[in-house]
Amino acid sequence: MDDLKNRIEEMIRELKQERDELRVKLHLIKMDASDEWGSIEAKLHKLEAKSKEIGSATAEASRGIGAAAKLLGEEIREGFKTIAKHL
Repeated sequence: MDDLKNRIEEMIRELKQERDELRVKLHLIKMDASDEWGSIEAKLHKLEAKSKEIGSATAEASRGIGAAAKLLGEEIREGFKTIAKHL
């Protein structure tokens, strides 16, 4: 009986340790995702501003702005993918 109790108590200790380790990892993931989210939000606002610039720019300038906007959009999409991996 004592042997069974000891094994169960050991299992409980191990499970609590695993739980605590996962809790720390989850906290770090949350912080990373939050940082990434803030960066993506800033890029999205920048992309919206570039979109408005295209309407008032010359054709040549619009191509440059469009290329920059496309690159920014790709960065945003990659950021979303990075966050989604953590979920």
